[in-house]
Amino acid sequence: MKKFILLALFMHAVLVVSAQIANDSLEYRIRPDSARVGELHLSVHNFNYLRNYEFFSKFQDGYTLYGTQFEPQLVYYAHPRLAISAGIHLRKDFGEEGLYKTYPLFSIKYQHKGLALINGVLEGNIQHRFIEPVFDMERKITNPVEYGTQLQVTKPGYFLDVFLNWNKMIYKPSSEQEQLFAGGSADIRLFKSGKTTLSLPLQVLAFHQGGQIDTVDKPLKTIINGAAGFKLNYSPGTSVKSVFTENYFVGYTDNSSTQMQAYNKGSGLYLNAGVRSKYGDLIFSYWNADSYISSVGMPLYQSVSYRIGDEGYTEKNRELLIVRYAYQKALIPNFYLDFRVEPVFDLGSNASKSFDFHHSLFLVYKQEFRLFKRK
Repeated sequence: MKKFILLALFMHAVLVVSAQIANDSLEYRIRPDSARVGELHLSVHNFNYLRNYEFFSKFQDGYTLYGTQFEPQLVYYAHPRLAISAGIHLRKDFGEEGLYKTYPLFSIKYQHKGLALINGVLEGNIQHRFIEPVFDMERKITNPVEYGTQLQVTKPGYFLDVFLNWNKMIYKPSSEQEQLFAGGSADIRLFKSGKTTLSLPLQVLAFHQGGQIDTVDKPLKTIINGAAGFKLNYSPGTSVKSVFTENYFVGYTDNSSTQMQAYNKGSGLYLNAGVRSKYGDLIFSYWNADSYISSVGMPLYQSVSYRIGDEGYTEKNRELLIVRYAYQKALIPNFYLDFRVEPVFDLGSNASKSFDFHHSLFLVYKQEFRLFKRK
């Protein structure tokens, strides 16, 4: 209980960050709009993905995700501060018959000035803007829909995203345990002068698995990950849009009732430096971790393997160098191209030392069409 109280207090102060490649073009937010009161709109969000992993180390499988997701929603703008939406999420993986999965989409969103309260489908996954060691961006494909409650505050130099994602519901009777995620991420601007900006990023994510229906004899599981650091950005205003560095101290602790992880606590340093230009973004990332585990972080960064055939294999110290290139462009209004190549050099001294890479191609279309206007 003390840990959850501390988490709640910390959540009061935290917000959203982007370390590594920016995901702005992949985000899609529906919000109340005073200019649309009394109108019914059709919202269309189409996300096309090709993400290929050429991985040979002991920590992450090599595979390909290739397909498309389609989200049509009806949005009714009931009040300048309130929007209600309902729709469906469809995922089609190429090379497989039929639809892979569908999700119903229901949400109600209240917004006043810089504050937004969301219930139902969250503005989730990559829109939380966690760093990869804490939250794998692949969940945009594999776990695209989150349900729960979310609070966001957007002000100059301040952005807050606090959420509860109820991942698995249980009913009476049930032999399974409920699962939930609670967390938030932050970017607090500390200083801005001319072309230079300094900000403080903070992130925390807690995963809890438990419940009191027919599972009281099963151990509770609570994994907490957090990150804090600083971001320094310089914008020269030429063909080079910005030069930046983003650096984090990342932590992990297992607060489960029964310790079942290979390590009870761990930490890591995540250092990033790069250049954003009209020709694309080039970023260098360095990861050095000791005994690090994450509930939904990218497997590559962890000290315990989940790779098929190597489950449970451990390397206490993980050291990686990642070179990232990304080209992102709006090809026409509402249609975006996002291409990425990310080679990974394993610098560790153990048997997993290897050269891996992954690359991605995303095509995103997002737009709203007015269907009806109340007189």
